[in-house]
Amino acid sequence: VQLQASGGGLVQAGGSLRLSCATSGRTFSIYAMGWFRQAPGKEREFVGGTYWNGGSTYYTDSVKGRFTISRDNAKNTVYLQMNSLKPEDTAVYYCAAQTTIVVVSTTSSEYEYWGQGTLVTVSS
Repeated sequence: VQLQASGGGLVQAGGSLRLSCATSGRTFSIYAMGWFRQAPGKEREFVGGTYWNGGSTYYTDSVKGRFTISRDNAKNTVYLQMNSLKPEDTAVYYCAAQTTIVVVSTTSSEYEYWGQGTLVTVSS
């Protein structure tokens, strides 16, 4: 499985961005997709995740009501729509895929495949 994240950039506080994660390869083996982020000097943290074939979507508390994960299975792409962005959302954002665990994990080590990361900078 290969993942390609894109869509990051510089945005003012209160603005919006949409990140994309294009997948290729053995996508039929994916159980779930997750979005993580890592701010400078901080550990990578779970942002949200969803099942590849439909079902529930989960978010960390700090982004609930502002971020939305969606899928376009025809395009093998997962999106992270980020609204009402705050300076504390500044981080490198990564998409990741699980192929062996059948739940949406919040633990980065349980994701086998990772995109290269895309930088989101929110100015105040």
